[in-house]
Amino acid sequence: MGFETSNGSSSGPLKFLIYGRTGWIGGLLGRICETQGIQYDYGSGRLENRAQLEADVARASPTHVFNAAGVTGRPNVDWCETHKVETIRANVVGTLTLADVCREKGLVLVNYATGCIFEYDEAHPLGSGVGFKEEDTPNFTGSFYSKTKAMVEELLKNYENVCTLRVRMPISSDLSNPRNFITKITRYDKVVDIPNSMTILDELLPISVEMAKRNLTGIWNFTNPGVVSHNEILEMYKDYIDPSFTWKNFNLEEQAKVIVAPRSNNELDATKLKKEFPELLSIKESLINYVFKPNQKTSAA
Repeated sequence: MGFETSNGSSSGPLKFLIYGRTGWIGGLLGRICETQGIQYDYGSGRLENRAQLEADVARASPTHVFNAAGVTGRPNVDWCETHKVETIRANVVGTLTLADVCREKGLVLVNYATGCIFEYDEAHPLGSGVGFKEEDTPNFTGSFYSKTKAMVEELLKNYENVCTLRVRMPISSDLSNPRNFITKITRYDKVVDIPNSMTILDELLPISVEMAKRNLTGIWNFTNPGVVSHNEILEMYKDYIDPSFTWKNFNLEEQAKVIVAPRSNNELDATKLKKEFPELLSIKESLINYVFKPNQKTSAA
């Protein structure tokens, strides 16, 4: 599972090159590096420009590269439906170019991907506890964003230096961040109520740094074990943050009328990650420990 690097190792001084300076995950990675005393630089090159990436690597001389850049769409993935070339350029061409440069330089690339490439099916029914494994073939093609992500993941399997982390519905303790899944659903007029695998960044991003230190590669379901529904999260929000909070539900058919592209709903099997990191908390435990308790209002709960 490890990759033999030619520019430093897990036992020597670390130096990270991070792409996605202005993004949510990229910014959090910089803070983790500062907390852990790890040297880091942000890449300035555009992912699809090989010469610029090579210049970044030459300048930074990193031991590992992290890719937290790419297109998710603003305000949401519906943007990708009308900006397909831009989405391909960033999510496919750019990611592959970075992976290729890193391989040429003997560097591990930690690539933050998505688990929104699956949907519940007959073999993985909603509520069954049977999750999609790392080796399963993506079955969700409802959005162009997910199509590009599934496409590039398949191609990246050929790069032995890449660590692909399937992130889902990311959540952090920063409840003011508009990219935070909790922040999003507390601002919606109505929400669907479907159990999903999710990623608590406060717990998992430090784990991704540790994965880099171990030079781990391959595909990983990068979610907390288990699933949690929208209503369960909003109940926690009401208990810990705002006792007066209320919300309304609607079904998938009603949701389809207000979005352009369908959304992925699934459970990912986090057994592989849990085996490597036994301390990993279940999704509901992680939500309470890393998100809700730190934000708890004295008048709530």
